[in-house]
Amino acid sequence: MNGPWRWAGLPVLAVLLVCAVVGVQLANGGGSYEPLRPADPCVERQVTSQVDGIEGLTERLVLLGLDEAGCTLGVTREELTLRFAQSGDRADAEIDAVRDGLKSAVTRMKDDGTLPPASALVDEALDAADLNRFLEAGIRALPDRVIDSALKTDDVLTRAIDELDLRELLADPTDQADLEQQIGAAVEQAVKDSLADRLRNLI
Repeated sequence: MNGPWRWAGLPVLAVLLVCAVVGVQLANGGGSYEPLRPADPCVERQVTSQVDGIEGLTERLVLLGLDEAGCTLGVTREELTLRFAQSGDRADAEIDAVRDGLKSAVTRMKDDGTLPPASALVDEALDAADLNRFLEAGIRALPDRVIDSALKTDDVLTRAIDELDLRELLADPTDQADLEQQIGAAVEQAVKDSLADRLRNLI
């Protein structure tokens, strides 16, 4: 076949190839596509972090806490962060749900054994603290067992959560993607401050 007949056959060939591809997709379930739905906040889901230390701990704490808060308020975590990213006064119920959610997340991590001992967080907390060098050296010299017997990670986290000004933190609208990081940074700093404050009393 040559001349115009050869070119006239190309559109037919293209249609046949498209039909073949569509047929393969349908045969493999392509016709039953459903968009992903946000996870139910009342169903426990695994939450991990790509970072270590206090930052990783607080990242996981915030994600679990917002799930708990969303469950209390009857919305998904994504819907809750979107709501907080908009301007407006925060209802007491929202503030209470977030604080209670963060505390519930602490309990959950304690129960599933994912809370690190306080001694594992000391160096990072001291690096961020403004202590005189003699006091800092004395704290760093304490054996891990002494620190862990005197300080419990869940107590430190709970104290940090209690001291957070969540109304002020959630009052400044930000974009949804950054809101969890904003809350996480505030919790992280509160944990470092709380831990450093408790460590001072050990010397």
